[in-house]
Amino acid sequence: MPGPYHSPGVYVEEVDRGSKPIEGVGTAVAAFIGFTKTYPKDVDDPLYDKSDPLGVKPRRITNWGQFETSYGGFVPGAMLPHAVYGYFNNGGGTCYVVRIPHNGEDAEQPRRAIPATGRRELETLHVRALDPSTRTEVVVELPAAPAEGEGGQPPGTFTLKVRQDSKDVETFPDLTMGRGARGVETVVNTESTRIRVETPTTPGVPVAERVPAAGTYPLEPAKPKAGTVSSSDFEGSESERTGIRGLTIAEDTTMIAVPDLETVATRNGEVDLGLYQAVQMSLIDHCESARSRMALLDAPPGMGPQRVQEWRRQVLYDAQFATLFYPHIEIANPLADRSNGDDKRLTVPPSGHVAGIWARNDANRGVWKAPANEVVRGALNVETPITMREQGPLNLDGINCIRAFGTAGIRLWGARTLSSNPSWRYINVRRLFNFVEQSIERGTQWVVFEPNDKDLWERVKRTLYAFLVGLWRQGALVGATPAQAFYVKCDEETNPPDQVDQGQLVVEVGIAPVKPAEFVIFRVSQWQAGAGTAE
Repeated sequence: MPGPYHSPGVYVEEVDRGSKPIEGVGTAVAAFIGFTKTYPKDVDDPLYDKSDPLGVKPRRITNWGQFETSYGGFVPGAMLPHAVYGYFNNGGGTCYVVRIPHNGEDAEQPRRAIPATGRRELETLHVRALDPSTRTEVVVELPAAPAEGEGGQPPGTFTLKVRQDSKDVETFPDLTMGRGARGVETVVNTESTRIRVETPTTPGVPVAERVPAAGTYPLEPAKPKAGTVSSSDFEGSESERTGIRGLTIAEDTTMIAVPDLETVATRNGEVDLGLYQAVQMSLIDHCESARSRMALLDAPPGMGPQRVQEWRRQVLYDAQFATLFYPHIEIANPLADRSNGDDKRLTVPPSGHVAGIWARNDANRGVWKAPANEVVRGALNVETPITMREQGPLNLDGINCIRAFGTAGIRLWGARTLSSNPSWRYINVRRLFNFVEQSIERGTQWVVFEPNDKDLWERVKRTLYAFLVGLWRQGALVGATPAQAFYVKCDEETNPPDQVDQGQLVVEVGIAPVKPAEFVIFRVSQWQAGAGTAE
């Protein structure tokens, strides 16, 4: 209320009578659930949370370097790091990582137990590497027996060398197993920047018998093992902020993938399809309940076109907030060691790369453009080549294929949801409505508790009109005029007196979304020159 005014003069007042603009919400924030090499547990790590000692809560990542710092980069047996790398490589900007604990928790630091000379059952040294990203070896050398009358290295001593990438980087001579000045723990743990050592307690064994055996010992990380991880671990808990349900606190998430479902479900070369379905149904249920998120599902690995279609019809997914991608893709193996003959290529689930393509598409064109006919960056090939005829029935069942087109590259060649409702058949339509609904919800919070009268109704209509006409001008809506593209209704008909008395304000909004030209047909006929006039 203005005033009170007591002194004559000129007074200026600010009156808020206009509509408030609606800003579009973000549409491309991914979340990945699975295994990592390590997790934030250093107080100097910006992602460290002392209330989360195991690092299982969702954490926001903005680039690959940050992921490497906090989660350790690539590790054998885990698909999540490849998904995150593919996401950023294909245009992704922000994502959440949800770590699933497993029984390979020491995978963050490769380690090795070194046996004693002449007693292989006796462990003398426990060695671990400080840098998980570098292949590290420990070399133990024992002194040669000195010739008569010559000196040499004292008996009971040994030399320890650290070798990384086939080069000796550290050497510690004249070490002993005792606690003296040249004790191995004292020297190595003080001087080395590459490894740490521990001497296990061996009661009743003399120091002379605890000298490590000569040899070269690679330090290998433990791989995540599927045996102790179940579908409930992936589903998680909302109260404990773990797994799929834990993403409740990551409110800006718009797409979710579980790339390490393959890691858990594959055992001895066989895929547990029951486990596959259980985890994917948990993800679908979460996205359907949230009504603002899309589930990016990976088809099981190793299936041909006919087999994956049979599997699709057996799982009975019918969800407008879920999409399915097939087949897996081949990428360069970042952990391959050429000297050991490692496989130079690795087959990974495509969901992480697809999430990056969606983000790139949104940035370049908009959420209303179907995220398809886009190159999959980083893909060297597909696990199973697919022809046009083979894709036809898969496409009708909502299986979005990734295909190789020769010099045109590896491309995402599908844009359908898993819904049987034709209105929600296309990914871009569903995501456009998610975008519009979320933007309106956040952009009209100022309306709450305002006087529910005609003045408010008009202000709301102006606000929505300005937002929707902006989308129409960008090409998100069909129609030659705004009236053909959308409508906003907020008047006495939508808000009768009894409804106003209940404190309700009802606004009807209708939009005509653009749909992709999925099938482009050119009708070509033979035309006789001079037979008529071409218009």
